[in-house]
Amino acid sequence: MNKRLVVDPITRIEGHLRIEAQMDGNTIAEAYSSGTMVRGIEIILKGRDPRDAWAFAQRICGVCTLVHGIASVRAVEDALKIEVPKNAQLIRNLMIAAQFVHDHVMHFYHLHALDWVDVVSALDADPAATAELASSLSSYPKSSPGYFADVKKKLKTFVDQGQLGIFANGYWGHSAYKLPPEANLMAVAHYLDALEWQRDVVKLQAIFGGKNPHPNFLVGGVPSPISPNADGGLTMEDLSEVSRVITKMEDFVNQVYLPDTLAIASFYKDWGAIGEGVGNFLTYGDFPTGATSDAASFLVPRGAILGRDLSTVHEVDLHADSQIQEFVDHAWYQYEGGEGTGLHPYKGETEFDFTGPNPPYDQLDVEGGYSWIKSPRWNGKAMEVGPLARVLMLYASGNDHARELVDSTLSTLDVPVEALFSTLGRTAARTLETKMFVDWMRGWYDDLLANIRTGDLKTHNQERWEPKTWPKTAQGAGYMEAPRGALGHWLVIEDQKIANYQAVVPTTWNAGPRDAGGQEGPYEAALKGHTLANPEQPLEILRTIHSFDPCLACAVHMVGEDGKETMQIKVS
Repeated sequence: MNKRLVVDPITRIEGHLRIEAQMDGNTIAEAYSSGTMVRGIEIILKGRDPRDAWAFAQRICGVCTLVHGIASVRAVEDALKIEVPKNAQLIRNLMIAAQFVHDHVMHFYHLHALDWVDVVSALDADPAATAELASSLSSYPKSSPGYFADVKKKLKTFVDQGQLGIFANGYWGHSAYKLPPEANLMAVAHYLDALEWQRDVVKLQAIFGGKNPHPNFLVGGVPSPISPNADGGLTMEDLSEVSRVITKMEDFVNQVYLPDTLAIASFYKDWGAIGEGVGNFLTYGDFPTGATSDAASFLVPRGAILGRDLSTVHEVDLHADSQIQEFVDHAWYQYEGGEGTGLHPYKGETEFDFTGPNPPYDQLDVEGGYSWIKSPRWNGKAMEVGPLARVLMLYASGNDHARELVDSTLSTLDVPVEALFSTLGRTAARTLETKMFVDWMRGWYDDLLANIRTGDLKTHNQERWEPKTWPKTAQGAGYMEAPRGALGHWLVIEDQKIANYQAVVPTTWNAGPRDAGGQEGPYEAALKGHTLANPEQPLEILRTIHSFDPCLACAVHMVGEDGKETMQIKVS
């Protein structure tokens, strides 16, 4: 068995991911993606009250803190045919969009930008020239020589102490970095600003959901009553704070994030031809303007795009047995039906079957199982999900805002439309959709206030809350466009309890291993053909993998049979 280039763990992601690259000289001939941690939340949920599922399901992830809660309550609502009040829909849309804006900004600066920004090079920057560069890009009020001089001084202190602190372990000085020192200093400064910014903008989740991370949810609506003139619910003071948070989001996206993305991308236009993936894209859709069950009302449409063909959007049915299926032929699970079996999530099985090598090991046996991630397929095809899929779907569906942003970006960067299908396109799409979502937030906020002024304070539909009103058996699919892509929760209810629960998360779609037919997942396909300037420092692998923003399972909330916590860890 030939040796492979191994990157394990992939850092600056959520969870545990191993990439093995079969090299042909300095070029990747084949790539293998392995999730090295198992979740098992589906097993924990069996036998529980469906109304409680969201609280457990949210712990699947520690970054997308609300998306599993939304998908879970929507699955129960779908099963029991519950429609949520308009106010609840608007509040959910605001919370979801706020998650996007917060998550995408944090990903760009703290998880992905350092693949393009050489932190140490910033020490050679002229603060005055950096201020001139920043001022040419936007009206960000901090862009002064003194501001950038202070950042440079702070960075120099790190380096002089012999440790880079939060910037440690980077491939600084790598030949693949192209930004001039001033652009590097500007990006480092905005990295630090984003840390401060995010502490404030997460307040929106706490206002509507009671806390963050993992805000509270409720089947049938949202848990926060509206009490404009009294305590005990959402007051006008709370809603004014929400408005302030939205403004803070708008300012940072328009004055910092969007200009920085365009500025950095202009130096890396060659990456518009690298890292495409499978060429197929899938969205479940989100941000309903009507009923949650009415996909035609979604601002982000539901659909599939095949083979880069933006002229045709294929319909997606979350309930159809033959459309969405998961395979485990190269994963550490087993199905009762044996090899080659594909299961729709309603019939999904979570049966562990670890056949891999015991760590530490040199390389995986890719002929057998090599990942704790299953291989989802739509109509038998590997599909990419995430920001690029959403932007392409919006563009293909004729959304004016999306078309204007995409066409303007291609024109500004002077790259062809084919550049969308790449590592560069994936990264740019994340920024462009952030701009769209933050623009939509103001409209939802205004609609919520207008409803309140007319006396409509309803935030919860209680008609089907009691289990005695439920059918003996029911099943439902809960959709969600999480920041990292299409997220689905499927559950089967029998005798008022969960009989089966399956979550197919975005990174399952993107990071899954080969299927029974040898068809690669998006990560694996996207890495093929990469030429590494220095295989000892595989920066190019990180660039493409981070462009997907991997979020593997990170947290399992363990409880005993009596429902009590088995352990509590306190950090002082």
